[in-house]
Amino acid sequence: MANARRLHLFDLDGTLIRGSAAAVEISRQLGLEAEIAELEQDFLVRGLAPDEFAVRVRELWAALTVAQVTAAFDGAPWLEGIRDVWGDIRERGDYCAVISLSPDFFVERLLDWGAHAAHGSRWPVLPFTEPIDRSGILNAAAKVKIADRLCAEFGVELDDCVAFGDSMSDAEIFAAVPMAVAVNADHHLSGLATHTYTGGDLREAYELVRLRG
Repeated sequence: MANARRLHLFDLDGTLIRGSAAAVEISRQLGLEAEIAELEQDFLVRGLAPDEFAVRVRELWAALTVAQVTAAFDGAPWLEGIRDVWGDIRERGDYCAVISLSPDFFVERLLDWGAHAAHGSRWPVLPFTEPIDRSGILNAAAKVKIADRLCAEFGVELDDCVAFGDSMSDAEIFAAVPMAVAVNADHHLSGLATHTYTGGDLREAYELVRLRG
């Protein structure tokens, strides 16, 4: 691994966005904080499946506009240093990608920040006229499948990957790669990580693995 190019895989909700998620930030723009909080609890605690979560959120967001998504993205509590980290990864000849269960129309905005790839759940185009296609909604296992495809695209192996995540939806990808950084994570995921980080700057989390391998 020391001589190979690396692929750094980043979760979004709770990882790049500290203490929040794309769905929460978007719902805040619509004045639906209480409603999304209840659905988040259903998802995180009560086992609501990702596709069912998306269907219910789509109902909440019937009037969502591109301008509201932009405001949610711009106002989210992002970690500091994301662009710096991805710039360093590129300068070293390595790759960085975001894989998230959140809507693709939010996740793909991170391509402008320097990610080589950004994969989210497939949602209808805004403004919504179509329902959710459940087959396009990602789950934890899909993260590993996408990572496999990215490895093939970039000419690396899973053994050349580093994962950054915060929740049990990242457990499968943590198990598939040799190095994983739990970022502001609970103890369940921290126990599966090779490194842990608590704080507000991605540069500090990245430094834990930058020169290792």
